[in-house]
Amino acid sequence: MKAVKQKLTLDQPATYQIKVPGHLDESWSDWAGGMTITLESGDDGPPVTTLTGVVADQAALQGLLRRLYSLGLPLISVNCVECGKTDDEP
Repeated sequence: MKAVKQKLTLDQPATYQIKVPGHLDESWSDWAGGMTITLESGDDGPPVTTLTGVVADQAALQGLLRRLYSLGLPLISVNCVECGKTDDEP
């Protein structure tokens, strides 16, 4: 059985999870490159929107982050949840 490693690269697709404050509903999905949009609303704080999906490469990620910036949305977090995978050679 081969072990699989995750490797973050500049030119490969990866799945990201981006959190921003405020409420973006599902209608923003196309604007955000088809990402899944979920909203977390706690009783004790403002809503947080999470965008999750595959981004083609680092340039596409930078473009998405610039669009969020142009809306005046500060980033709470940007996490790579699944990077490009490579087979580990014995």
